[in-house]
Amino acid sequence: MAVPKVAKNTRLPFQKTWTQKASTQKRIFLLLAVTPPFLGYLLFSLYPNILSVYYALLNWNGISEPVFVGFDNFVKMLHDQFVWRALYHNFLLLVAVVPLTIIISLFLAYLITYMPFRENAFLKVLFFFPNVLSTVVIALLWAFIYDGNYGLLNSLLRMFGINLDTFWLGQESTALWALVLPFVWGGVGLYVIIFSNAMLSIPKSLYESAILDGAGHMTLLFKITIPLLRPIIYVGVLFVSLGTIKGFETVLILTNGGPAGSTDVLGLYMFNLAFGETVHNYGYASAVGMLLFIILTGTKLIMDKFFPNSGVEY
Repeated sequence: MAVPKVAKNTRLPFQKTWTQKASTQKRIFLLLAVTPPFLGYLLFSLYPNILSVYYALLNWNGISEPVFVGFDNFVKMLHDQFVWRALYHNFLLLVAVVPLTIIISLFLAYLITYMPFRENAFLKVLFFFPNVLSTVVIALLWAFIYDGNYGLLNSLLRMFGINLDTFWLGQESTALWALVLPFVWGGVGLYVIIFSNAMLSIPKSLYESAILDGAGHMTLLFKITIPLLRPIIYVGVLFVSLGTIKGFETVLILTNGGPAGSTDVLGLYMFNLAFGETVHNYGYASAVGMLLFIILTGTKLIMDKFFPNSGVEY
């Protein structure tokens, strides 16, 4: 009876050793690459957020002995008229900033992608330029534009015979709405680039077929471009919404919540509670921060529930 032969391992010892060594080096490299940002996330993001939950249960000014008050800060917040006023201002900014940013970005992206402009590359750089500027520079620029005496806006109005001499940031009736343009101007450029790059991924054959059927630019935009870009638009709406709700740096520099609290927003109210000139209430500020976190999380969940983000297949 013949005994079956067993195939011998023809791999040389040095080949196995080299493979194991390469695998070990890869793991070490990945560990070295991931560890620093992970530690940074734990130290500068996760730990402060967990600590703020604990602070929200205290009455503490940062100097004296902290006093545990349980959920008193949250109960106080529900009856705080300044919190509700700030939320109302956040809502008004959200209603104005998000549609304007997305609509203007889509329109400009469509123009520079499908219109035969020779300066398309320059226009992309021009639109993106505000995103390379710091918030302080943008705020100071708009402070100059809105200046009542020498501002660019009033100067342009005078050229058309309109002598308003309005201090746009100094009047309760105009201050909040004057903040809309800095928010929109600072965000449009980024989404122009994102939307235009997404439009380039749409097959040209779809547009060519529609044009042969007599479709114009508006039909192409609303029947082909926007439906196919729905997932990208969803992300844009989400990010602009979250940025508008939690952003307060521009408001801090331009108005600091004034005049008479007419531009106060939730993030700025939280900041002033913790680091204001006369008030240092870290416990209550942390509770307001928890409310802001809940609103941001709720916004994301609501958009996932009621706004479909699946694109149209082609």
